[in-house]
Amino acid sequence: MRVTERLHNPMSSPVSAAFRRVPYAAQVFIGLGLGVVLGLVARSIGELPNGDPNWLTSTLTTIGSTFVALLRVIVVPLIVTAVIASIANLRNVSNAARLAGRTLLWFAITALIAVVIGIALGLIFRPGENTSIAASSAKAVDTQGSWWDFLLGLVPSNFFALDGGSDGVSFNVLQLLVISVAIGVAALKVGKAAEPFLTFNKSLLAIVQKVLWWVIRLAPIGTLGLIGKAVASYGWDSLASLGSFTIAIYLGLVLVLFVVYPIILRSNGLSPRKFFAGAWPAIQLAFVSRSSIGTLPVTEQVTVRNLGVPRAYAGFAVPLGATTKMDGCAAIYPALAAIFVAQFFHVPLGFTDYLLIVVVSVIGSAATAGVTGAVVMLTLTLSTLGLPLEGVGLLLAIDPILDMGRTAVNVAGQALVPTVVAKREGILDEAVYASSSVSDPFADDWSRSVDEPADEPAATDAAAPESAGGARLVKGSASVG
Repeated sequence: MRVTERLHNPMSSPVSAAFRRVPYAAQVFIGLGLGVVLGLVARSIGELPNGDPNWLTSTLTTIGSTFVALLRVIVVPLIVTAVIASIANLRNVSNAARLAGRTLLWFAITALIAVVIGIALGLIFRPGENTSIAASSAKAVDTQGSWWDFLLGLVPSNFFALDGGSDGVSFNVLQLLVISVAIGVAALKVGKAAEPFLTFNKSLLAIVQKVLWWVIRLAPIGTLGLIGKAVASYGWDSLASLGSFTIAIYLGLVLVLFVVYPIILRSNGLSPRKFFAGAWPAIQLAFVSRSSIGTLPVTEQVTVRNLGVPRAYAGFAVPLGATTKMDGCAAIYPALAAIFVAQFFHVPLGFTDYLLIVVVSVIGSAATAGVTGAVVMLTLTLSTLGLPLEGVGLLLAIDPILDMGRTAVNVAGQALVPTVVAKREGILDEAVYASSSVSDPFADDWSRSVDEPADEPAATDAAAPESAGGARLVKGSASVG
């Protein structure tokens, strides 16, 4: 191979070539399996005499946290550039407002179904009465979770939506989304004078996505660290005292993921098998990373590349869903947890209380955006019902174990709704959706031969009205580009 070819395609050794032939989902699965094994080994080693984690647990923790940190770093520029680009593309769509409205409607419909399932399982399993957890475990938890916090969270505190705290500087996703939407709409209103800015944004988005490819390729290693740390740190010992509650939560998650979602897909003429095959890389990563925001880039890619949703629409709907569409954390979990707390403290709930749980779950899920996820949603639900907030402390011991399943369902719903809306609006590329071979959603320069040009592949051009495997968003029609 010539030197110039090696420079163009550095990942061209026999080992890397063999590695690339392994499907991405299989790579993550291998990482998950190795993580479980290493986690069990680390747990068997035990803690150091001073109570600190052993070297293997520390190594797994560092690997996992580094991967999540890399994802979070790339999410900020990705959300800003992708949302601005998608809004700019929506100027070519005659039914943009209709798409946004239908997206929010389906967010509410699926959340309603999920919370009803959560309430039903709470009444059937009665987890608050079937637990061996001690009352001394109930302690106050210092966390935010109120309607006032949600309203304040909509208003950016600074232009970059940055929050300062004891853990350093972080970003508020909901505020970031508000800022990005405002900039995108303003660019459309300005008109021709904003064209240079939109062109720059398009180029920046392509660069951000290229960096994203490199981060995503580390997912198998990140998965090893994340699942290994979870097994080493928590194991399954803490599930014993809350077994009934844990079973009820996971049963609810399974019902939503593998019963409710397939029914919705079937009723809209879509194959559930094709959906799960296409969305699985994102669902799998969500399970091990426990972060809808961290999985956002993956969710958007599988929604476009494997499910056939136009990139212009997915670039708007998926980031919105990652902040407000949480059937696991904001519907099933708070409903079941609120019933658990009420039963544990012997507080009777009436029809009005259950109705309040439904309203809070369907409308208030956005209160979890950019704060602390399910804990905030549970606090909001308990405060609305007037239940003891000390109940939050009862469930913190097993929260990491529950959060894996909750996040997987969250992300599945974030991919499902854009797919269903696109199908109902006639803009879904059904040829891509029905394809028997699911493409690698993160294919980049690695998979291109050295004879091909080094330009950015068409699939990374998220700002174009037509994308590889996508549909053209013009006046509600769907034509393959």
